[in-house]
Amino acid sequence: MLKCPSEFPAACRCRYVLRGLLTVVILATLINSSGAEEANDRPNFIVIFADDQGYQDLGCFGSPDIKTPRLDAMAEQGMKFTSFYAQPICGPSRASLMTGCYPMRVAERDHTKQVHPVLHSDEITIAEVLKTKGYATGCFGKWDLAKHAQNGFFIDLLPTRQGFDYFYGTPTSNDRLVNLFRNEELIERSTDMATLTQRYTDEAIAFIEKHQEQPFFVYLPHTMPHTRLDASADFKGRSSRGLYGDVIEELDFNVGRILDRLNELKLAENTYVVYTSDNGPWLSKNRGHKDGHRPGDHGGSAGPLRSGKVSTFEGGVRVPMILWGPGRVPAGTTCESITSTMDILPTLATLAGAEIPTDRVIDGEAITPLFHGRFDEANPDKTYFYYLHVHLQAVRQGQWKLHLPRAKEAVASSPFSQNPHIAPEDRDGFDQLFLVDLSNDLGETTNVAAKHPEVVERLLTLAESMRDDLGDYNHVGKNMRFFDLLDERPWTPPYPPPRYLKQKRPANAAK
Repeated sequence: MLKCPSEFPAACRCRYVLRGLLTVVILATLINSSGAEEANDRPNFIVIFADDQGYQDLGCFGSPDIKTPRLDAMAEQGMKFTSFYAQPICGPSRASLMTGCYPMRVAERDHTKQVHPVLHSDEITIAEVLKTKGYATGCFGKWDLAKHAQNGFFIDLLPTRQGFDYFYGTPTSNDRLVNLFRNEELIERSTDMATLTQRYTDEAIAFIEKHQEQPFFVYLPHTMPHTRLDASADFKGRSSRGLYGDVIEELDFNVGRILDRLNELKLAENTYVVYTSDNGPWLSKNRGHKDGHRPGDHGGSAGPLRSGKVSTFEGGVRVPMILWGPGRVPAGTTCESITSTMDILPTLATLAGAEIPTDRVIDGEAITPLFHGRFDEANPDKTYFYYLHVHLQAVRQGQWKLHLPRAKEAVASSPFSQNPHIAPEDRDGFDQLFLVDLSNDLGETTNVAAKHPEVVERLLTLAESMRDDLGDYNHVGKNMRFFDLLDERPWTPPYPPPRYLKQKRPANAAK
């Protein structure tokens, strides 16, 4: 019978205890070593989100006059996505990226479907998913999910309350000014906008250096090129495309700084970098609301795509996307499959070995095979639904896109019912179904519905299924989320009246 250590002679007890301690130390070392190896094996992620950059505003996507050598090289060393979708406007795009869901689906504070979502604290962000696997998480730039305002926003909905360890940036767009925050502290009012691109990048690089021994997630949503535009002295006046071109070329340079630092730290082969935009180009700052090409234009170009920001034509929602990951992402490749910002959360979660939330509907899907060039594994039935605020306006599957009938001043699209952001010819509605073959008609000029009734029927069925699941301007879908108790579930989406944004500041909002 094995004796208790207390029954051994003193010398034996000492050796027994020492042997036991040594065993514990060895086991702890093995466990910690295993944990460290597992942590080191998890890839790092960097998502760079430009604001209002058009589909053709990069050299590798066809820009004739904006020089982007670092992003072009990033595409040569990695992969271009040519059917990558965001949402038609800033806030909804950020909600989709953070949650993997259509903005229509996510819960918002006070249940109101804002034009720019006020993201409910019970929504699960990509940062919260990655933190379950030990990721350091940092956000650098424009947030826009705590109310679309530089003042009067909700402090308790800033990135630091939504899964990010560190925040350096601004609550929303730079329409008039930018107030700069570090975490939840206001550090600078009316910041010089010409400094922002470099400063966000400086902070992101410092974060990477600090956390290079553990997996990290860097979210870098730049303020630019959303108007008001500005660039630093080193770039202002350099581009033949005017100030807009200067801004893009400075973004390009600073993306290069990040890639260079990853290489210097020997992190490149364990890091995925995504570069994309939150929606199509802002056209209201261009002459005649046309595609930007003059030096004086302050908005971008969608190239062959029709229209721009705040539109469900392709130019409003199809955006450039570049993926870089040396040794993992096949160089010089192009992915033509339908993909979107909603796919980022499930994809990064899969790569990190984290659980995708199962207690709610997630609209995105893991496109990990596509990241690694296995294009034959793409979902052949992948469907994208085009919502403008709470209004379902079109649906795409494969080469086919069906615009649904809608009035010129669409119901529930306030404050964009007259849509001054896009050219007058793109503001007309559709009095009949409008089917486009995107493989032959990227400009969405020709209705081929009469020639393909079976395609129309299939896409209409998909649209009706989505209306049942998610909803439309006149119908709340069964899986639209409301986390707080309601006296009665609404029949129609509770969107605000046109003057909602002018209501007085909430009592618990930031001053």
